[in-house]
Amino acid sequence: MTHEQIFREILSLPLEGQRQVERFVTFLRQSYGSAPRVAQPPSSDWQTEGFLGMWRDRVDMQDSYAWVRKQRESEWVK
Repeated sequence: MTHEQIFREILSLPLEGQRQVERFVTFLRQSYGSAPRVAQPPSSDWQTEGFLGMWRDRVDMQDSYAWVRKQRESEWVK
């Protein structure tokens, strides 16, 4: 479900049901705490990163879709 769908479902409940959802969310927040914030990496010029293009000379990866498909077939199809 998307956030919008969940919100619509909550709003479609009778007022007492909406209050129960509110109390449940409060209970969960107290039990688990807030979700940890994901630290954002410092912004940098991604074009200067060393990993960019590191496999450009690999002949087996010229067609990345074919390479991934081959890897999946070898690992997943037994």
